[in-house]
Amino acid sequence: MTKPVLEIKDLCAKAGDKQIIKNLNLTIMEGEVHALMGPNGAGKSTLSNVLCGKPGYEVLSGTVRFHGKDLLQMSVEERAREGLFMIMQYPVEIAGVPTVNFLKHALNAVRKHRGEPELDTLGFLKIAKEEAAKLGISTEMLKRPVNVGFSGGEKKRMETWQMAVLKPTMALLDEADSGLDIDALKVVADGVNTLRDGKRAMLIITHYQRLLNYITPDVVHIFADGHIVRSGDKTLALALEEKGYAAFVNEGC
Repeated sequence: MTKPVLEIKDLCAKAGDKQIIKNLNLTIMEGEVHALMGPNGAGKSTLSNVLCGKPGYEVLSGTVRFHGKDLLQMSVEERAREGLFMIMQYPVEIAGVPTVNFLKHALNAVRKHRGEPELDTLGFLKIAKEEAAKLGISTEMLKRPVNVGFSGGEKKRMETWQMAVLKPTMALLDEADSGLDIDALKVVADGVNTLRDGKRAMLIITHYQRLLNYITPDVVHIFADGHIVRSGDKTLALALEEKGYAAFVNEGC
């Protein structure tokens, strides 16, 4: 029997003085891929930032449970160690920190939290190179500082590679298709599809159908004014692409 990975109940949150998330309810079960689609300013990225614990956002009311635990009481680091991962819309650059070193420490922090033995350098590199090869990432890219000098598509490839190495139990893709050409889009989609295993859950936040041409969601939600106004199967995304947000947002409100 499948279990809920993420349970959001009556969540309200604000950024600065403005309330953005308004009585949001969402449950994602093991193995499910949900797509959250909505117009600019709907609050999609705010939701992902609240879930990851980014500073600058305040939860006003409601609950969020992650594998049955109170997510809102966890630090950012604890959320990551518990298995929450986000592919960011605009990945940050970290000058002077080689990507392989960064990810080795991250993976060993997760393994230690799970009670698994930490990997030495050779053990880590074996896993890292295997996953990089699947995504068409050169060994040379792994040696460079985190995201420094990378194109937008390369940054998204590297984020997908990090996800493949860390193997989170819940992945958030916050407009991971933003600024990608078709080849980079396919790389991200292939990485996501490879990780679909019947247990891992995913929430894909996007404006457009195009990413969903390569990743078939189990559930599609239309998000507007801080909450979900309609849910359905993959055909809802196709209808949304054809009719536009206004038809569904006005109907949902």
